[in-house]
Amino acid sequence: MNLTLYGYADEWIAVDCGMMIRQDLPDTPLQVPNFETPRTLGITPRALFITHGHEDHIGAVAWLWPHWQCPIYATPLAAGLLRLKFAEHGLAPNAIRVIEPGEALSSGAFTLRYLPLPHSIPESCALMIAAGRQRVLHTGDWKLDPDPLVGPALDAEQFRALAPVDLVVGDSTNAPVPGHSASEGDVARALAETLAECRGRVVVSCFASNIARIVAVARAANQTGRRISLMGRSMERMVSVARGLGYLEELPPLVPIHDLGYLPPHEVVVIATGSQGEPRAALTRLAQGRHPHMELATGDSVIFSAKAIPGNERPIERLKTRLERLGVTLFDEFNRPALHATGHPAQEELKTLYSWIKPTHLLPVHGEARHQQVHRELAESLGINAPLSPLNGDMIRYDENGLHREARHPQPPCIVSQNAVVAHPGLDDASAHGRRGSLHLALPVTATDTGWARIGRLMLESTGASPLDEDSFSDWLDDQLDAIHADTLAELRQSLKPCLLGWLAEHMQHLPSIHLQIMAAEMPSFS
Repeated sequence: MNLTLYGYADEWIAVDCGMMIRQDLPDTPLQVPNFETPRTLGITPRALFITHGHEDHIGAVAWLWPHWQCPIYATPLAAGLLRLKFAEHGLAPNAIRVIEPGEALSSGAFTLRYLPLPHSIPESCALMIAAGRQRVLHTGDWKLDPDPLVGPALDAEQFRALAPVDLVVGDSTNAPVPGHSASEGDVARALAETLAECRGRVVVSCFASNIARIVAVARAANQTGRRISLMGRSMERMVSVARGLGYLEELPPLVPIHDLGYLPPHEVVVIATGSQGEPRAALTRLAQGRHPHMELATGDSVIFSAKAIPGNERPIERLKTRLERLGVTLFDEFNRPALHATGHPAQEELKTLYSWIKPTHLLPVHGEARHQQVHRELAESLGINAPLSPLNGDMIRYDENGLHREARHPQPPCIVSQNAVVAHPGLDDASAHGRRGSLHLALPVTATDTGWARIGRLMLESTGASPLDEDSFSDWLDDQLDAIHADTLAELRQSLKPCLLGWLAEHMQHLPSIHLQIMAAEMPSFS
C-alpha cells in the first residue's frame, strides 16, 4: 500500500499513501494502511509527498489525511486525481499543492527534489530526500524506457549528478527478471499490428492509469479507421484529467457509449476497464451480456493489454472462458506477449541506474520476499550494502553505521466498510468466549495445478497469546493448502477457516482472537 515515513530530529514526512483491493474478502473491500501505529508512536507527518498517481500510491490519502491535516505535494496529474477523491469525500482540496517534475522544496529539516523517471503513468518521479548529512533516493515505481510515448525520456545526466547517494530505497518488483523491460513504443507497434488483423468490434482492456497505452490505442485506431469509445468509470475519470493536462492530444473525439450500436462493427474500438477479471468492471459485464449499450458476438475481438496481477489468474481465466463462449477472439500476454510492457525495472535497468547514482546502501522495497532478496544479491554484487529486507511495520534506522532494524510494529489490517475505516474483522468475533490474546497471520499464497502453495515467509504476530510451535504449524498449513480446491482467495479463506480454528484449538492452551490475511504472491521461476 506504499506508505513510507521518514524521520529526522523528531520531524517526519510521509511518502505516498496507497490502498489495495482485498479479493479474499466478501465484496472485495479496500484496505488502507493502519494509521494507529504512527499515532501510538507520536508520529504526525508535517507533509505528504506523492510520487505518482497510481491507486496503490494515492488511494488511501482521502482516508488518512484527515488524521494529519498536512500539506500534500503532487505533480499535476496526481494532484488532479486527488482533487476528485477529495471532492467525493467532501474534503476541501486546499491542502493539495502542485509541484512540477524537477522542482525542489523544503519541509522542516527535509529538502526534497522531484526527479522524473518513466513509469506506466505520466509524471512519475523519484524523490531525492536530504536531511542532515544523509541523502536518500526514494525511487518510487520506475523503468528506463527509451520511448515512453507520453512525457519526456529520462535525463541520465540528472541522475549522474546525484552520485554518490548514501541510500537508495528501491523498487524490487522485477528484480528477478533478467535483461531490460520492453518499451511503450514497442507495445504501440504491437497494438497497431493486432488491431489491423481484427474484423469485428474490438475491445482493448488495460489499466485506466496507463495513459501511454491509451495513446497507443488511439494511434492504432486512427491507422485502421476505427472510432474510439470508453467503458468504465475509472477510465473516463483518468482520460478526463489527463486530457485537461494536455496528455491526450492524439485522442480523437470519443463516441458516446450509447451511440456504439449505430456504428458498423469494423469501425468500433472500445477501451475498457476489467483486465484483471474484476466482477463489476466493464469487460466482465460485456462477457456476461449485461452491458446496456453493447453486446459481443462471434467475430469480435478482445485484446488484454495488461499482465495478470498475481492472485487474479483464476478470475481472469473465468472471464476469458465466458468471452470464448461468445465466439470472441482473444489476444493476451500468452499468445501476444508484445501487447504489454511492465512499468518496473529489470536487472539491467537496476544496474544502469545504480552505476549512475553510486549508492552506498540499498533498502529493497515493493514485491515479495523473493524479489527483495534477489535485489539485495544484485546490489551486493555491485558493491552496495544491502543487509535488510523490510516488512510492513519495521522501524529502520539509517546512520553512520548503516541500516539497522530497531523495532517491528504489527500492522493489523484496516478495511473500508460503509464509508469508514475499521479494523479487519478477523476470522471470528474477537469478543467470543474463551479467547485470550490475539494472533495475526499474513499468508502469501499462489495457485498451483493441484491446490495452493505458500510462497515466501509466513508472517505471524501474536499478542498475549499462548505459545505456538511455528514449525509444526507451518508444516500443517502447507499440507492443508495443497489439499484445498478453491478458485478464488475468498473461497480459499472460507475453506481454510474451520481447519485453522480446529488446529489452533488443539495445539494452544487458550484460543486467541485470530486475524487472517491471505495475499497473492508470485510463484518463483527457475532457469
